[in-house]
Amino acid sequence: MNYHTYELAHALMTPLRWGAKNLKYHLDSPLNPFAVMPLARHMAAGCEVFENVTRRYGKPAFGLTETRIHGLPVPLTEEVVLETPFCRLLHFARDESLVGKRYDPKVLVIAPLSGHYATLLRDTVRAMVPEHEVYITDWADARTVSLREGPFDLDDYIDTLIGFIRFLGSNTHVMAVCQPSVPALAATALMAAEDDPCQPASLTLMGGPIDTRRNPTVVNRLAAEKPISWFERAVISHVPFPNAGYGRAVYPGFMQLTGFMTMNLERHIDAHERLFENLVRGDCDSVKQHQAFYEEYLSVMDLPAEFYLQTVETVFQSHALPEGTLTHRGRPVDCGAITRTALMTVEGEKDDICGLGQTDAAHDLCRNVPQDEKYHYVQPGVGHYGVFNGTRWRSEIQPRIREFIRTVQFKRTMGSPEARFGLPYRSLQETREPEVDWRRTALN
Repeated sequence: MNYHTYELAHALMTPLRWGAKNLKYHLDSPLNPFAVMPLARHMAAGCEVFENVTRRYGKPAFGLTETRIHGLPVPLTEEVVLETPFCRLLHFARDESLVGKRYDPKVLVIAPLSGHYATLLRDTVRAMVPEHEVYITDWADARTVSLREGPFDLDDYIDTLIGFIRFLGSNTHVMAVCQPSVPALAATALMAAEDDPCQPASLTLMGGPIDTRRNPTVVNRLAAEKPISWFERAVISHVPFPNAGYGRAVYPGFMQLTGFMTMNLERHIDAHERLFENLVRGDCDSVKQHQAFYEEYLSVMDLPAEFYLQTVETVFQSHALPEGTLTHRGRPVDCGAITRTALMTVEGEKDDICGLGQTDAAHDLCRNVPQDEKYHYVQPGVGHYGVFNGTRWRSEIQPRIREFIRTVQFKRTMGSPEARFGLPYRSLQETREPEVDWRRTALN
């Protein structure tokens, strides 16, 4: 009933939203002689804020049409290279006619299936694409997937990752951001157990809930304190007609968004108050900044109920992966099987979603990965979002991931540097300036 009530409320608000939009258009019109009057500006600002907070935000576009390589502009083309009912594999193809053929590492960026679209990682992709062949998982909104496609749970998620990695082939580097850290690690372990020739060359886990018993956050405690039956009753609904996924059981995007917003409600109220003031003043730059952020933040999608409930129970309640009890279609998942995949973990010092130490736990589980191929980095001064977005991501985190991938790529494709050249091996990281030397965080 929650979903039907939401749809009804949205339909009832539509005439009011259209009315506010029409009124704003006339108030702002250059033909309106009263447009510069304070009352008109306040009314126009109020109409825009009302329209912003009551409309439904669709899926944003990545909008990445160009990158720069060696200072030269290089066109980007977004192409779908593989597709399943619940996910598309996107490739950001670079037109290398200006810079020549490049043999950059293949990187599969696994976007979270946790409410927001893959475009949340736009800044992640933008920073990676100049020096990597970047692919990303573009998960489908469950409300758009027909019920005849069947259910989609955590096992299906892992199967999808394995399928994408095999499609990309050997020497693929995997980056998992937040939620997919657990299934990405499980997929790597399963491929390692089969001695799969396509198992990832490296795995980078960023702000992921590998072991939520370490430094638990409010989000972790909320997920652990209620029985799974409560989640099934309280947050699961069925997609209403006339959506393509009519009848599918989902965790609705609007309920997720409500949870996101209430965690920092005062901050969002203040942001919209500032928006109103900036609209009245005509501060276009601040208005654009606000709108760009909320276009992304308020764009949410429905999650398949089976996947959501299984994730809550497996990751946050039974802690199956660190406990060693996780299975995939009846097969045990043993991270100790991983020996040929280098591991890097990244955490934010102020992360209030995945507490410090939760991602680092992967190193204890991957006990057979060589010590010189295990790296952990904590970025000072950033929260969860800052691990993969913003200035610190671009200037401090991404360069370390780049060097990690480059070093692993060199070792995998060229063999032992000592054997080939008879010289002591000096990684690319060791040639950088001390302040960018990520080996200071290597696990010893």
